[in-house]
Amino acid sequence: MKQLKEPHSILLMFGLLLMLACNEKNRTEVLPSSVEQASQISEKIEKPQLTFGFIKLTDMAPLAIAKEKGFFEDEGLFVSIEAQSNWKNVLDRVIDGQLDGAHMLAGQPIAAGAGFGRQAKLVTPFSMDLNGNGITVSNDVWSKMKPNITIDRDGKLEHPISSKALQPVIQEYKKNGKPFKMGMVFPVSTHNYEIRYWLAASGIHPGMYTRDNVQGQIDAEVLLSVTPPPQMPATMESGTISGYCVGEPWNQQAVFKGIGVPVITNYHIWKNNPEKVFVMTKKFVEENPNTAIAVTKALIRAGKWLDESNHREEAVKILSKSEYVGAPQSVLANSMTGTFEFEKGDKRQIPDFNVFYKYHATYPFYSDGIWFLTQMRRWGQIPDSKPESWYHETIKEIYRPDIWKKAANALVNEGYIPVSDIPDSDGYKQPTNDFIDGKLYDAKHPIDYINSFQIGNKN
Repeated sequence: MKQLKEPHSILLMFGLLLMLACNEKNRTEVLPSSVEQASQISEKIEKPQLTFGFIKLTDMAPLAIAKEKGFFEDEGLFVSIEAQSNWKNVLDRVIDGQLDGAHMLAGQPIAAGAGFGRQAKLVTPFSMDLNGNGITVSNDVWSKMKPNITIDRDGKLEHPISSKALQPVIQEYKKNGKPFKMGMVFPVSTHNYEIRYWLAASGIHPGMYTRDNVQGQIDAEVLLSVTPPPQMPATMESGTISGYCVGEPWNQQAVFKGIGVPVITNYHIWKNNPEKVFVMTKKFVEENPNTAIAVTKALIRAGKWLDESNHREEAVKILSKSEYVGAPQSVLANSMTGTFEFEKGDKRQIPDFNVFYKYHATYPFYSDGIWFLTQMRRWGQIPDSKPESWYHETIKEIYRPDIWKKAANALVNEGYIPVSDIPDSDGYKQPTNDFIDGKLYDAKHPIDYINSFQIGNKN
C-alpha cells in the first residue's frame, strides 16, 4: 500500500505545481494591463480618495446618487460622504481641509468671498438643484392666517399665499407685547433671503444687518433666527418659533406630524431659483484640476439620472436610508415625486418642486450668484455700497462654469449627455420677473435691482 501511495502523492504534487505555474503565468500576463490602467487613472486623478460633507436634506441627492450608482467610481474616484451637524460645520470643515468638498448653501461660498462671516477662497463648479424649499407656520398661526386668504373658483385656498395674510397675526402679537419669531437655517442661506423677500413683498420688515450687529434684527417686525434644518419641526412644536423656511423634507414633516402648515414654496417666491451648490476650496481645485473635473462629471450624471421620470421612486428609497436623509419614504415622496402637500389633505401638483438637471440646473450661472450678492447688500450683510463692476468680478472668482464645461464636454464625448444640454451662455441668464412681487431681475445691472426695493439698503 505504501508503494502505491507514494507515486500517487508525487503525481498529486506535480499536478498542484503545474496548476500554480499556470496561474502564475496567467497572473503575469494580466498584471501589466492592470498596472497600466491604474497608472492611467493615477496620472489623471490627482486625489482619488475623497470625503464630502452634506446636511440631511433632499437636495443632497446628487451626492447620494453619484455614490450609489457608481458614477464616482466610473471616474476613478473613491468617495465617502458624511452627514454634518449644521451649515457652519460644513463650511469650517471644507475651509480647514477636513472635507474635500461639500453640499453647501449657495450663499456660503459667496459670503466667504465677499467678506461676510468667515472669509476664504471657495469655488462652485456645480449647482445642485433648483427650488426645493418652503415656508411653514404653526397650526395656531395658520388658524389666524387662513381667514385672510382668498378662496378660488374651486373652493380651495388661492395660491401662492402672500405674506399679507400674515400681517394681522404679526400685529396681534405686537399688541400683546409678544415678538413674532421665525426660523431660517443660516444667515447667508437661500432660506433667509427667501423668507425676507416674501415678508418684504407685502411691506413686512424682516430686519437689517449692520457692521456691528450681525443678528439681522434691526427694525424687524419678524425676528429671524438660525435653526438647523432637521431641528425645525421640533423647535416650532416647542413654541420657540412660530414658523420657518427650510428645505425638504422638513416642511412635509410638519404636515405628517400635524404640527404646522406650509404656506408657500420657494418655487412661487422665485420660479426655478438656484438652491444648493457643490463647493471646494480654490486651493483644492488648483492642486487637483483633473479631480475637480471628474467630481463634476459624476455629479452632472447624477443630476441627469434624478430628473429622468422613472427614477424618482428609487431615489426616494435611497434618500430614506439613515446614512443620507433618513426620513420616511412617504415624507420624501410628497415633494420628490412632483407633488406638495400644504394644509393636511391639500396636495397640489408642483412637478418642478425638485429640479436636478432640467433648465440647465447644474450649470453655475454668474447671474444666480449675483442675486445672492444683491440680497446681502440689500439687508446689510455687505455694509458698504459697491460699484457695479464689483458684483461681476466677485462672482467670477467663485462660480466656475469653465470647470463645469470641461466636465460636460467630456460627458458629451463619452456619450452620457447630448451636446444640447450644454448652455450657449456667457454665464448670465436672461432677465426675469418670475418673482412673487413681479420685480424684474437683470443680473447685468445689480445696482438698479437693489434700488428697486422699498425695504432695504440702496446704492
